[in-house]
Amino acid sequence: MQPDVLGLGADESAAYRALITVPSAGPVEFASLMRVPADRARSLLSGLEAAGLAVRGLGDPERFVAAPPATTLRDTLRRRREELLRAEAELGVLDEVYRAATLRRGAPGVVDVIRGADDVREAFGRLQLGARDEVLSLVKAPIAVISAAENVEEDSAVARGVRYRVVFERAMLDEEPDAYARIVAARRAGEEIRIADAVPLKLLIVDREHAFMPLNATGPPGALLIYESGLLQALIALFESEWRRATPDGAKSLDDLDSRIVGLLMTGLTDEAVAAHLGTSLRTVQRRVRHLMELTGGRTRMQLGFHAARLGWLD
Repeated sequence: MQPDVLGLGADESAAYRALITVPSAGPVEFASLMRVPADRARSLLSGLEAAGLAVRGLGDPERFVAAPPATTLRDTLRRRREELLRAEAELGVLDEVYRAATLRRGAPGVVDVIRGADDVREAFGRLQLGARDEVLSLVKAPIAVISAAENVEEDSAVARGVRYRVVFERAMLDEEPDAYARIVAARRAGEEIRIADAVPLKLLIVDREHAFMPLNATGPPGALLIYESGLLQALIALFESEWRRATPDGAKSLDDLDSRIVGLLMTGLTDEAVAAHLGTSLRTVQRRVRHLMELTGGRTRMQLGFHAARLGWLD
């Protein structure tokens, strides 16, 4: 069933529009208002609550009040606008990549196709060694040819004063054993790093003149080297969109796993017990706890709990 202009399903939209016409409603009243069975009314109200479109009354938790539409739906519209801009940028990228791949060669003056692990590494390093002002990067799992530990050209460029802006996909934090430590060290060296739940592709842009985009990791190693063109401008726009969407350090909005880890630690569970409870590895729990402690400056689990409460992570 197609969503309406606000991104709501037909049943959800009808239920919300009905709820905003009354000060509050319990399941029985709402069933009468919607002309549906009581069980269906309860399900609709629970769905509105889960979507942030309704809240329970303070005096009577069985009654529901509609959330203000201007506040509640404005964020939905903003997200949809951002998704549309990202989709348009990605469409331009995919169109150029498709044409280059179909021809089995680069688009003359726009794209060169690099094949082979050695040539990919050489091109990746050469671009960074030649960087003068700025490098933009989207880092996505899994690692294909070049790990962070092998990327010594990045350290050299930062030391020369080249500005690095990097968006890490959160999955990368579990991809490399020392990912957290490397991020902390990179920040201390002057890099600007943000973390996103996901990024659409792997990308390196140097001085807004060249872009390097690794190809599918499942096939033979390869990459596209992209020169100044409309495609390069689309990639720059895509990076800037991902940069705005990402959080500076992950502290503003923890992912679900981090939130659950912090919550369980605050109940007094050990790292081993937290890992068993969440069905994940002890190493993953310890990495994420270490990262959270680095973010907050906490030296103990108790200090982490204090900072987590202060930052609103336990709400």
